Amino acid sequence: MITALAFSTIEAIDREAWNDCFPEDLENWDYYRAVERANIADFQWRYLALFEDDVLMAAAVAFTTVYSLDTTVQGPGKRIAARLRRWRPGLLEIRLYALGSPVAEQCHVGTARHIAPDQRVDLLEQLLILARNDADQAGIGLLAVKDASHRDPQWLKACRDAGLQSMPGLPSAELPITFGSVDAYLGSLGKSTRKDLRRTLRGQGPRVEWRNTVDDLLPTMMQLYEATLERSELTFERLPPAYFRQVLEHLDERSACVLYWLGEELVAFNLVLLDEQRLVDKFFAHDLSKTREHNLYVRSWLANVDYCIEHGLTIYACGQAGYASKLRLGCSFIGNTVFFRHRNRLLDGLLRLVKMFIRPDRSDPAMAAAISEA
Repeated sequence: MITALAFSTIEAIDREAWNDCFPEDLENWDYYRAVERANIADFQWRYLALFEDDVLMAAAVAFTTVYSLDTTVQGPGKRIAARLRRWRPGLLEIRLYALGSPVAEQCHVGTARHIAPDQRVDLLEQLLILARNDADQAGIGLLAVKDASHRDPQWLKACRDAGLQSMPGLPSAELPITFGSVDAYLGSLGKSTRKDLRRTLRGQGPRVEWRNTVDDLLPTMMQLYEATLERSELTFERLPPAYFRQVLEHLDERSACVLYWLGEELVAFNLVLLDEQRLVDKFFAHDLSKTREHNLYVRSWLANVDYCIEHGLTIYACGQAGYASKLRLGCSFIGNTVFFRHRNRLLDGLLRLVKMFIRPDRSDPAMAAAISEA
C-alpha cells in the first residue's frame, strides 16, 4: 500500500533514499537543503514523497508562492503589463502551487532505481494527486508543473492525462563536448562567430580564479548580482547572499564559483555545479561596462568549455537565457513544457486565454527558434 506524504523540509526524508530516486542529478538532496537554508524570500518549500512499507518509491520538489503572470513576458507585452500593474496593483498576481523549483531548470520527478517503467507511470499519477491535495489543504487553486523536460515522456504524459493545460516553457541549452581542444570547438562554429571568438582570445583577458569559498567576496558579488538582475526581463526569484554560501558549503567539490578579475577588481562571477560528466552553469553576474570592453560573457563561456575539455566532461549545461548567443555558440536545446490547471473552472478558462499572450516565444525570436529546435 502506498502512503503519500508532503513535508515542509527535505530533512524529513532520508538523504540516501532521496538521492536513489535522482541518481544522475547534481541538484540532489544536498542542493535542495542548501536552497532551503538560504531562506529565499517569497517561496515556501514542499517535498512530495510516496512510501511503500517505509521505502521511498517516488519523490518531487514543489513550492508555493504568489506568481506574476507576466514573468515570462518580454518586449511590448512587458510594458503593457507594467501599465496594468499601475492601473490595478495585484491584477496579474495569483497564488501558485508548483512542482519543480524556482532555482532548478527542470521539474525532475524521481523514482527508486528498482521501479519498473509501468509502475513508474502509476507513481507519477499519484504524485500529481498528492500535489493537488496538498495545494487544496493550503487553499491554493492554481496547480502547475514548472518546466517538465521533454526527455521524460512518461512525466509529460502523466501531466496531460491529469487534465493539465500546457504551454511551451523556456528550453534548456546545452553544449555537447565532443572536442579535443578549444581551437577544435571554435572550428565547429560559423565563420563570423569563430572569427569574433578568436579575436577575443587574442586580447588581454581577465584573471580567472576557481574557488569553493567566497564569504569575503559576497558583498561585491551581490552588487554584481543585483546589477545583472535589474537588466533581466525574465526574473522569477531573487537570490540572497546565503544561497551562494550554502550551495558552495553543502555541495563541496560538486560546486564552484569562477571569479573574473581585472587587476584587483572583481568584475564577474559564475556559480557552477559539476560532476564527472557535466558542468551546470547556475548563474553568471557581471559588470556591464567591463563586459562590453573585455567581452566577459564570452570569456566565461570559453573558460567553461576549456574546463570541460580538460577534465573530460561531456556536457556543458548552460541555462535558460541568452538564446541568440547560444544559438551562435553551437548549443542544442531540450524542450520544457509548463503545465497548469486551476480548480475553479472559470479561472481555468481565463488562464487558457491568458496563456496565448504570455507564451515566452511570442516576443523573443531567438527563444522561439530555440523552442522550435527543441
